[in-house]
Amino acid sequence: MIETALNVLLVLLSIGLIVLILLHRGKGGGLSSMFGGAAASSLAGSSVVEKNLNRVTVLFGILWTVCIVALGILIKA
Repeated sequence: MIETALNVLLVLLSIGLIVLILLHRGKGGGLSSMFGGAAASSLAGSSVVEKNLNRVTVLFGILWTVCIVALGILIKA
């Protein structure tokens, strides 16, 4: 049962990471400019939207890694 819950969580985190990474601004502006990131970043260097997007992406990445390690331990045991 725990393994199934971790598998579902892993799928949701993977989809979330894909969406969050696509929202980041690349060299061409990115999708984050749709949410006000472009106007604020030209004034202050790095906008609050970009900083929060970075934090959420890192959090999702850490949770994804923990989920992978936990699944590996459960499968091995």
